[in-house]
Amino acid sequence: MREWIYGRNPVYETLRANRRRVFRLMVAQGAQEKGRLADALRLARSKRLPIESVLHGQLETLAPGSQGVALEAGVYPYSDPDQILGTADELGEPPFLLVLDALQDPQNLGTLLRTAESVGVHGVFLPLRHAVAITPAVVNASSGASEHLLVAQANLAQVLQRLKAAGVWVVGLEDSPEAMLPEQVDLRGPLAFVIGSEGAGMRRLVRSSCDWLMRLPMRGRVESLNAAVAGSIALYLGWQARGYPGSKGENGRSPLTGG
Repeated sequence: MREWIYGRNPVYETLRANRRRVFRLMVAQGAQEKGRLADALRLARSKRLPIESVLHGQLETLAPGSQGVALEAGVYPYSDPDQILGTADELGEPPFLLVLDALQDPQNLGTLLRTAESVGVHGVFLPLRHAVAITPAVVNASSGASEHLLVAQANLAQVLQRLKAAGVWVVGLEDSPEAMLPEQVDLRGPLAFVIGSEGAGMRRLVRSSCDWLMRLPMRGRVESLNAAVAGSIALYLGWQARGYPGSKGENGRSPLTGG
């Protein structure tokens, strides 16, 4: 199967990650070869990838919001849970994982994947069904960060039990009275954050598998944060508790900016 990745940064990151089979690159006629488009074209030429110049309208029909470029590629290469669990060991770091329980909105999933990649999450687990998968819309929403992450589809209840047996603490994000504040939860060690769906939150078996429930304090009049914002804040709190390992510092690209 094949699909179209669209948007300058997503196309560039897909080519840079080099994890998918790629077949051809379409570029809108008259598009200026600069910035990320120039980078994508350079990579495409280095791979001897066919490049086709097409009318902008034709490209927008194929991939709305294309920014003048679209890449025909194979489907997303999901990882094996064992590969994810072994990544932290290879790096000599305590596991830092993200479990997303039945998210439905591609924008939310893409945002969380972009944050996860920025803070060095070792891997992401998605349900086998009843949830959004890694589609071109998600790749676009993640600005291509999804292409650099290890993402597995699995039975989440089973994955969480396996993580706990391996010494990983499971923290579910929930806005409830029994949930603890961030300073009451030790986020420094082996850790998996669980983010529930936009409306219903975590499913019963997933919620009962959590070691702790954590809530984010709020002051304003809005009742709650959405899944992507709350999850992103939690991920940064986890990275902060670890002392920002792997941070590029002041001379590198800040994870709060770029692309």
